[in-house]
Amino acid sequence: MERSVFLGEFEHSIDDKGRVAIPARFREELAEGFIVTKGFEPCLQAFPKPLWEQLAFKIDRLPLGSPQARTMRRLIFAPATEVEVDRQGRILIPQGLREYAGLSEEVLITGMNTYFELWSGQRWRALQEELNGSGAAIAEQMADLGI
Repeated sequence: MERSVFLGEFEHSIDDKGRVAIPARFREELAEGFIVTKGFEPCLQAFPKPLWEQLAFKIDRLPLGSPQARTMRRLIFAPATEVEVDRQGRILIPQGLREYAGLSEEVLITGMNTYFELWSGQRWRALQEELNGSGAAIAEQMADLGI
């Protein structure tokens, strides 16, 4: 089974209408469309349709009686929107998602292997600053996970 690979950091600007260019190397993988939703941190997550369908299937299998499962559905599905790349390689990000992620001028598109994230430049730099010097802690977490 082939899967998308999204790697790297790309800086783009967002226009007044909420459109942002998607890196050219990502576009082919997104020809079938993709889904953008709120991330767990104040960013957006973008999933190619096949990966989104896998995620949705797993969440749908959770019991409706579970409060945690209902919360997960609300957090993942309610803000989600299907987007398409226009002829200029841009997507339109709805206002509510832009506000959540703090996207106003500079957008960092960051590859996360099977999906990618959209960050405000300021928030991304703050996160990177926070992570600097934490290599030993990350190595320990990887060991705990068996990586």
